[in-house]
Amino acid sequence: MRKNNEKKEKKIAVLCGVISGFINGLFGGGGGMIVVPTLTQIFKEKQNVAHATSVLIILPFSLISAILYVVFRQVDYSLYPVSIGVIAGGIIGAFLLKKLPEKIVFFSFVALMGTAGVKLLFF
Repeated sequence: MRKNNEKKEKKIAVLCGVISGFINGLFGGGGGMIVVPTLTQIFKEKQNVAHATSVLIILPFSLISAILYVVFRQVDYSLYPVSIGVIAGGIIGAFLLKKLPEKIVFFSFVALMGTAGVKLLFF
């Protein structure tokens, strides 16, 4: 019986990976919206672990997507200074993730996703 569950979990993991990669490639990010809930709800990981693992999983998607965006000339290099803020924010976020309680990480993620959804619907 356990073998069937492992096969099912692997199929779900691959499917979620494909969806995450598609979203990341299409929109230039956002794969974590799929990866984090998958890791927490299906694979029962803690919030902090799911978010950290999501970043690690999304990294190769992002690198491949970035290379393709450059190859297809879809990049506005004048906006490159934004990357300085992204790097600084990523470092700060990684340190905070280690220290914040799981519930705060969860509710912060819910608030961020909810805010983004409302903004997309109405603005």
